[in-house]
Amino acid sequence: MAAADSPSAALRRRDLCSRGIRLAGKMRSDVIDLLDTYVERQGLDASASVAAVEGVPAAAAERWDEQTGTQRLLDNLAAYRAFRALLAQMLEEQREQLGEADAALGRALAAVLLQVSAFAYHLEELLRLESRGPPSEEGAGPPPPPHLSLFERKLRGLGVLRELAQWAVRSARDLRQLAKPGPGSSSAPSPAESP
Repeated sequence: MAAADSPSAALRRRDLCSRGIRLAGKMRSDVIDLLDTYVERQGLDASASVAAVEGVPAAAAERWDEQTGTQRLLDNLAAYRAFRALLAQMLEEQREQLGEADAALGRALAAVLLQVSAFAYHLEELLRLESRGPPSEEGAGPPPPPHLSLFERKLRGLGVLRELAQWAVRSARDLRQLAKPGPGSSSAPSPAESP
C-alpha cells in the first residue's frame, strides 16, 4: 500500500477526485435535463411516486461517515455499473417503442449512458490507484428486465433517472471526502471530516 501513500499518488488521487467531481456535476445537470424531457415525452407526471428500482443500490447510505474511501468507491462503482445496464435497457426500449420518432430523447439517453460509462471507468482508475483493482463485472448488474407494461417501463425509467441524479450528488460528496488529505484515503474519516 506504499504506492497509495506516496506524494505523487496523493496528488494523482486529488486530481482524479477533482475531475470526478466535475464529471459528476455535469452528469447530474444532464440527468436533470433528461428527466424533464423524459417526463414530458413519456407523458408522465413529474411528481409521480416510483418504487425503488430493482438492481440499483440506493444513494442514501446509513453510516456514511463510517465508510472507508475504498468502500465508497466500491459502492459507487457497483451503482454506476448497474446504471450502465439499466440505461442501455431504457435506450433499447425507447428505440423499440418510438423508433426514430423521438430521436432527441434517444440522443439524450445515449449521452447520459456514455457519461455513466466514463464515470465507472474513472472510478476503476481511482480503485487501481488505491492499490485495489476494481472487482470483476461477472454476475454484476441488474437482473434481467421483468416483463412490464409500457406504463410500468416508463415509471421504471423515471425511477432510474431520479436515482442516478441522487447518485451523482453522492458521488461528488464521496470524491470530496476522498480528496481530503489525511493519513490514508482508505481509512475511516474522523468525525470532524464527516459531512
